[in-house]
Amino acid sequence: MSEETTKQEAPAAATPAAPTAAPAAPVASEAAAILSEGDDAKAKAAADAKARKSKAKSIPSGIAFVRSSFNNTIVSITDARGGVIAWSSAGKAGFRGSRKCTAFAATMVAQDAARQAVAKGMHEVEVRMQGAGAGRESAVRAIQSAGIHISMIRDCTPIAHNGCRARKRRRV
Repeated sequence: MSEETTKQEAPAAATPAAPTAAPAAPVASEAAAILSEGDDAKAKAAADAKARKSKAKSIPSGIAFVRSSFNNTIVSITDARGGVIAWSSAGKAGFRGSRKCTAFAATMVAQDAARQAVAKGMHEVEVRMQGAGAGRESAVRAIQSAGIHISMIRDCTPIAHNGCRARKRRRV
């Protein structure tokens, strides 16, 4: 007899008799809850992204690579392992044509890269220069004037030891 009562109770529980107006109100409130959770989730995601940016590691020292050619000046500031933190070039700074190779352009480029690095916590660099352009010394002075201490300056310009292979001798 106990089995029959449980069998009878089970179908009654499976098909609940509920008024039609009652579920409509909870559905509307559930939809509003889901929408508000979506807004909260977006706000939390934005706050998490902002927290991640502010928690980014401060990099106290690094390497500044200054490549000064006859046509352009490029400054890249990296951490000790070589990961680029900040960079700038004369073209990025808005110089075009023959103005890209000037010492003034190199100054503006180095200041731009150094400001980006200082914003990320850098205050000491080792400078490695390459090339024979007009902006070598002015870039170093600009990095120093931006508030970064220069610990060492190294010239890494490649030097050809014996030049190119000569043309074969002319036979007459």
